[in-house]
Amino acid sequence: MPSTVNSGLARTLPSRFARPTALAFTGYTVGLAVLVWAVRGSGWSVRELIEGMPAFADFLSRSFPPSLDRLGSLTRTIVETFQMAISGTLTGLVLALPLSIFAARDLTGSRVLGSVARALFALFRTVPDLVWALIFVIIVGLGPFAGTLAIAVDAAGFAGRFFAEAMEDADKGPADALRAQGVRRSDAIFCAIIPAAMPSFITTSLFSLEKAVRSSVVLGLVGAGGIGLELKVAMDMFDYPTAATVILMIFVLVLAVERAGSFVRKRIIEG
Repeated sequence: MPSTVNSGLARTLPSRFARPTALAFTGYTVGLAVLVWAVRGSGWSVRELIEGMPAFADFLSRSFPPSLDRLGSLTRTIVETFQMAISGTLTGLVLALPLSIFAARDLTGSRVLGSVARALFALFRTVPDLVWALIFVIIVGLGPFAGTLAIAVDAAGFAGRFFAEAMEDADKGPADALRAQGVRRSDAIFCAIIPAAMPSFITTSLFSLEKAVRSSVVLGLVGAGGIGLELKVAMDMFDYPTAATVILMIFVLVLAVERAGSFVRKRIIEG
């Protein structure tokens, strides 16, 4: 009897994994082949990683304790990095909002402006922020202003896409009701669509700031201001204690911004 019951359950229970179709099997095979090709082409080597661990241990031993000799100047550069992130993010958000209104489909009724806005966002996102920094260094010279402009363009591309999607997903009922009463399209957008999407706007803006803080550190490597240049100089001069200080300062700054952003998002979402 138990064997009969077990065989009946085996016939009624679905299989844990569905048998793939020929097309799905081909897709899995191609995906696995691409993965193997990418690993081989990227030079991935567990052996080299293991053999390099003594060098990493040597770096750690020569980095600690961190040096506090240049703490004053490093503090000024980390503050400059944070200033770049804030001002660049704010500039990018101001640029992203009007463009995102045009980029949102079926919102303004202009396909031409919508296509242009989406193309700009695609351009802003496609070109890496490091390349933007190099371009702005050529335009305005070395210094934090070039980094701020690069962050602004990157933030505009990042936030603009999510702003547009948030307005597309917002409830159109209130806006349609206003339009039915003769309210202009622009007034309906600012009075109904944007307030409905505002929580998403704020969340995206905070994520943009967190992203900008990380980017601003790297931009210093190409002369666009911030503490990145200090880190590069310390590593080039084998001044590992100073490099450790810079890394710890960057870690504290990024962690503080992330914690603050999480707190603000929680307060906004949960009230």
